[in-house]
Amino acid sequence: MAVPDFQSLMLPVLRILASGQELAPVAIREAAAREFALSEAELKELLPSGRQTTFANRVAWALAYLKQAGIVESPRRGSYHITARGREILATNLTRIDIGFLQQYPEFQAFRAPSGEAARLASDTITAGLEALTPDEQMRAGYDRLRESLASLLLERAMQGSPKFFEGLVVDLLVAMGYGGSRTDAAAVVGGGGDEGIDGIIKEDKLGLDTIYIQAKRWANTVGRPEIQRFAGALQGQRARKGVFITTSSFSADARTYAVNLQTTIVLIDGPQLAQLMLDYGIGVSEAGSFKVWRLDEDYFSDD
Repeated sequence: MAVPDFQSLMLPVLRILASGQELAPVAIREAAAREFALSEAELKELLPSGRQTTFANRVAWALAYLKQAGIVESPRRGSYHITARGREILATNLTRIDIGFLQQYPEFQAFRAPSGEAARLASDTITAGLEALTPDEQMRAGYDRLRESLASLLLERAMQGSPKFFEGLVVDLLVAMGYGGSRTDAAAVVGGGGDEGIDGIIKEDKLGLDTIYIQAKRWANTVGRPEIQRFAGALQGQRARKGVFITTSSFSADARTYAVNLQTTIVLIDGPQLAQLMLDYGIGVSEAGSFKVWRLDEDYFSDD
């Protein structure tokens, strides 16, 4: 038997959670592996990246999709249990759960809704059919959809982590972006307890020619103008010229306007932008594979 695809795993995973106990992913994988009678070789099969097993990756996606549909939930980091909606589904004696089934739930529709270029291509697909898109347009739309889904999952996991974990995430991102020298240097100054509205100080470059003051908020609520004012006041108290305010939530329009009009430079990074930066710089993600796209070389076939 081959490793089942993630859609085939959704219903078995839900049944494993039917007892109501909170289970860790490893326990869910073990139970699912027994149900599908997977061999040792199948359990050890790796993704093209070589960094994760195919089975673990597919169980993770099954859990992620069920969670986005409100069928399971993760009350704390690294644990899952069934919701009332999940129990209702099991009571119907359903034979399969797939993406088509999950589309009936508004939460899942919102999760899957593409934006930007992906939205335009998806709209074209609906109105003109998939065959109306060129192969490279289909590939680009698929890539954009995957990136949107991963960004949503990254932000969700960042919210589940502890404040200390989020501090480490901020350090990893800033170092990957070229700030702070080494991670050891950055970690020594970030997470100092939030002195007067400042969570840390990091080098602007590897030589330490200037410094950037950091405020990191793992929040669900919108960050308003008062929080930015307090941060700006803390920067003035340090005679600092540059600061970055990073949050998992969003900034109010008033907060953004206030930051723009300050003499001190304060860069605001909200949750969606944070997730995109994590994708751009490889924080919290690993390469699952790569594809080389070819085009016809017209010059080769020219007789000139």
